[in-house]
This record gives sequence, C-alpha cells and structure tokens, in this order.
Amino acid sequence: MKTINIKGKEYVEVNERLKYFRANFKGFSLETSIIELDSENCVMKAQIKNDQGMTVATGHAQEIKSSSFINKTSFVENCETSAWGRALANFGIGIDSSVASADEVDMAIKVSKTKEKTVKKEKLTKTKFDAMLEFISQGKEEAVINNLSKYELTKTQQEKIKTL
Repeated sequence: MKTINIKGKEYVEVNERLKYFRANFKGFSLETSIIELDSENCVMKAQIKNDQGMTVATGHAQEIKSSSFINKTSFVENCETSAWGRALANFGIGIDSSVASADEVDMAIKVSKTKEKTVKKEKLTKTKFDAMLEFISQGKEEAVINNLSKYELTKTQQEKIKTL
C-alpha cells in the first residue's frame, strides 16, 4: 500500500486502507453510525463485519468543526473517514508502527504548532514571582499552579518553584 511520510514515519492513508479492504475482504462490510452530532461536534463509530455479520473490528473518531479550515465545512465527513481509518487499522490494515492515520498525525502536528504560535507568554517579573512565592508560603499553591502557564519562567524561577 502506498504511504506518505510525516515527520519521518510512513503512514498509510485511509483511502489506501479502504481500497485494500474492498479488494481483499469480499463479503465483509464497513458500517458507520453517528454517536453524537451537534452544530460543533461529531462522534462516530465504524464497524467492520465479516461475511456472517459478526463485528470483527471497530473504530471511533471525534471531529470538532472549529479545529481546522477543512472541518468548517466537512467535519462530519472527516469524522467518518477517521472512524473508518481506525476500524481498518484495528482490523490490521495499514499499520506497521501506529494505529493513527496520517490525517490524524498531521492534524495533531498542525494544532500543536498553531497553539505554540498563538500562545504568547508574558515574562514573569520579579514582583509577580515574589508574589507567587508568598502565595506558596501561605499554602495557596493551587492559585500559583493555575496561573503558571501564562508566564515564561527563567530556569532559576523554575528551579525555585520546584524546590517549594
């Protein structure tokens, strides 16, 4: 089966898995059902059934409409394709090192990069850092922990907080 390379790993796309399934498993079926669907979210389950109608593999997927440009218009269709890919992978088609489809890996990488770009952290000033240390000494660690992700800490600040 044809593969694509993502970050140094070869992945078999769902269309390749599907072609292989159709060519090699006559009488088997691939059925999809919607588990949850609203205007922003879709969850689907795909089942592979053998020629006696017995389920031999399943795959679930979730897509969120706002997660990508394509999903703005096609999140339901993408959800079905992802569920198929997982079911086919769980059946053993197109997996060597990972069950995740190429699209899933690619999307995870893109979302991660987007989050890295959009989250601009504020440098933690000495005054704010001292206030955090005071909160910790008062037993209010949770308040500090909840706010740490907003700031870019120096190595010295990170080490000091770890020791407390």
